[in-house]
Amino acid sequence: MSTATALKTETEADVSWQTLCTKNDLVAFSGVAAWIETAEGPAQVALFYLPTGPNTPGLPGHETELYAIDHHDPFSKANVIARGIVGDLKGQPVVASPIYKQHFRLKDGVCLEDESVQLRTWPVRFEGDEVWIKA
Repeated sequence: MSTATALKTETEADVSWQTLCTKNDLVAFSGVAAWIETAEGPAQVALFYLPTGPNTPGLPGHETELYAIDHHDPFSKANVIARGIVGDLKGQPVVASPIYKQHFRLKDGVCLEDESVQLRTWPVRFEGDEVWIKA
């Protein structure tokens, strides 16, 4: 597992965008853990890169290439979500926790086995080859 730290910050109307890494630091259809600075303090995020396109084998029907969700698994109380297995359940991209195997939707962090549990999510985007996150 690789980690990245914020390289630079851009502020827009009290919203902070930070660079985390480059596209080359990501692993397709897998997770990478990173630290970000939030208003509440530092947080660990799990970044997932799901390439799209006609020549890219992958998960059917997903709209977004890049997702950022909380790296902390609330069931095992460990920072392991980036090490989870990426897949598709009910037409939605998900990650299965590597400890107890709960599935979390990548778009909103909701646990499919217990919808009262939800991981934090952050807007994330590519700017050229850089990965930016809104914290």
